[in-house]
Amino acid sequence: MSADMPSSAIVLPSLPKAPTGIEGLDEITDGGLPLGRPTLLCGSAGCGKTLMAIEFLVRGIQDYQEPGVLMTFEETADELAANVASLGFDLPAMQAQKLLRLDHVHVDRSEIEETGEYDLEGLFIRLGYAIDSIGAKRVVLDTIEALFSGFPNQGVLRSEIRRLFRWLKDKGVTTIITAERGEGSLTRQGLEEYVSDCVILLDNRVIDQITTRRLRIVKYRGSTHGTNEYPYLISEDGISVLPVTSLQLNHEVSDQIVSSGIPALDQMFDRHGFYQGSSVLITGTAGTAKTTLASSFAHEMCRQGKRCLYFAFEESPQQLVRNMRSVGMDLGTWQDQGLLRIEAARPTLSGLERHLVTIHKLIGEFKPDAVVIDPISNLISVGNLAEVRSMLTRLIDYLKVKGITAFFTSLVSGRNIQQEMTEEGVSSLVDTWISVRDLEGIGERNRGLSILKSRGMSHSNQVREFIVTSKGIRLLDVVIGPTGIVTGASRLTQKIQEQALSMAQQQELERRDRELERKRRVLEATIANLRTEFESVEEELRRINDEENTRQQALSSGRQQVASAFPSEKNPKLNDNAPQA
Repeated sequence: MSADMPSSAIVLPSLPKAPTGIEGLDEITDGGLPLGRPTLLCGSAGCGKTLMAIEFLVRGIQDYQEPGVLMTFEETADELAANVASLGFDLPAMQAQKLLRLDHVHVDRSEIEETGEYDLEGLFIRLGYAIDSIGAKRVVLDTIEALFSGFPNQGVLRSEIRRLFRWLKDKGVTTIITAERGEGSLTRQGLEEYVSDCVILLDNRVIDQITTRRLRIVKYRGSTHGTNEYPYLISEDGISVLPVTSLQLNHEVSDQIVSSGIPALDQMFDRHGFYQGSSVLITGTAGTAKTTLASSFAHEMCRQGKRCLYFAFEESPQQLVRNMRSVGMDLGTWQDQGLLRIEAARPTLSGLERHLVTIHKLIGEFKPDAVVIDPISNLISVGNLAEVRSMLTRLIDYLKVKGITAFFTSLVSGRNIQQEMTEEGVSSLVDTWISVRDLEGIGERNRGLSILKSRGMSHSNQVREFIVTSKGIRLLDVVIGPTGIVTGASRLTQKIQEQALSMAQQQELERRDRELERKRRVLEATIANLRTEFESVEEELRRINDEENTRQQALSSGRQQVASAFPSEKNPKLNDNAPQA
C-alpha cells in the first residue's frame, strides 16, 4: 500500500459471524456468534442455557442449512428431544435427515482410574467423527462441568480446557459451550471465560416476586456488541431476546390520515385526524371516558376495513363489547368479521417482558393496522417506572417500525393533573397527546377534552366539553361566559340568559319598529293635512284669480260699450249719422 493513500480508503475486513436465528440475539451481537470459534454460554440453574444452545443448532439447520452436533454430558438424547418438543423442535426428524447428530457421553470419574496421563483424546475422536459424518458447521457441548468435574488435578484440568478450545478452533466449527455459574467467577473453573472468544452471561433473578431473565454479553473478541442487560423470554416459540437500545430512529413515515372515530375531534386537528403509523396517548383521571375514546378509534378502524388489535388490562372482552354497545358501538360485529381481536388479561399475569413478547407475537400473527392498549398505567403493577418506561419505549419504536398506528390510554393521578405528566413518562415519546379531565361546576361534574400536542400538524387550543350519549361521544360547542368557558348547568344557564337577552333584543327591535311605524303614520297624516290645506289655498287662489279675470273681462266689456255710445271726432261717419237737433 502506498504511503500517500488516504486513510479513508482503507477497508478492514470484519469478523465473520454465524447468525443464531434467535430473535433479538443477532441484533445485540451485531450479526451473530463468531464464525468457527467457541462461545461460552454461562449461567445459573434454570436460566435456559441448554434451550438457547439447542435453538442455535435448530435455527442453523432450518434457516441456514448448517448441520449441527449436540454432545451432552448430563441428559440423554431422548430426554433432550422430549424437553424441546414443546418448543416445536423435532430433533429425531432432524437426526433421520442427517442434519443433526445427538451424542450422549456418560462421564463417571469414579469408574475411571486417574493417571497423570489422562486426557480428552477419546472425546476429540468421538466428536470429530460426529462432525465429519454429517458435515456439521455448528457444535454444542452441554455442559462442560460434567466433563471436568472429576479432575482433581487443576493443572491437568486447565491444560485440557485449553486443548478443547484450541481443537474446536482448528476444526473450524461454530461452537456453544454451556457452563454453570461459579462463585466469584463466571464459571466453576474460572478459566473458560478467558479462552472463549465470546462470553454470554444468562441470569434468572426475582425482584418483588416477579421473575425476570436477563442476558449480557460479557466479551466479544473482534466485534462490537450491545453492552446492556437485555431481558429474554422462553416461550412456546423458543427464546426471544428483547434489545433495549438497538432500535434506530430511521423508520419510514406516512402522510396518510386515520380518523379518531369522532368527527368533532378530527376537526380539532388541521388535517382532520392522526398520521398513520403514529402513536396517540389519551390521559385522564378515572371516569373520563378514556376507554370509550379508545373503542371509538378501534370501531372506526374496523369500519374502514382495517384490522385492530385491542389489549384490555381492566375488562374482559365480553364486558368491553357489552359496555360499548350502550354507547352505539357494536364491537362484536367486527370480532365476528375478523377485523377486531381483543386480548384481555391482568398485567400481573406475567412480567413486562412477557407482555412485550406476547404483543410482538400477536402482531406477527394478526398483522393489525392499529394497536390499542388500555391502559398502560396498569403495567406499573408488574414493574418499576424505569422498567415500564423502557418496555413502552421499545414497544412504541417497534410499532413505528411496523407502520402500525398505536393508541394508548393512561390513568393519571391527582398529583399529576396540574403537571400533565404521565407516571410512565411516555408523554414525550408519543406523537399526539390528548388530555381528558373533569370540569367541575356548581354541584356537578362534566368532562373536557384538549389536545396538548400533535407532531407535524397544527391543532385547536380549546378545551371542549363532551358528553357520552347512546350514539357515542359528542363534543359540545364552546360557550363563553363572563368569566370564561362555561359547562354543564352553567352552559344551560348561559344559554337561557342568552335566549332571554336575544328575546329582549327582539322585543326592543319590534317596539322600535312599531314606534317607527307610528311616526310614519303620523308623518303621513301630517303630510295629508298639509296637502289638503295646500289644495284649499290653491283652490282659493284659483277662485280669486278666476273672479279677477271675470271682473277684468266685465270692465273691458263695459268700456267697449261706453265707447260705442259716444262717437269719436276721428270718426265723422258717426257724426253724420247722428240725429239733428
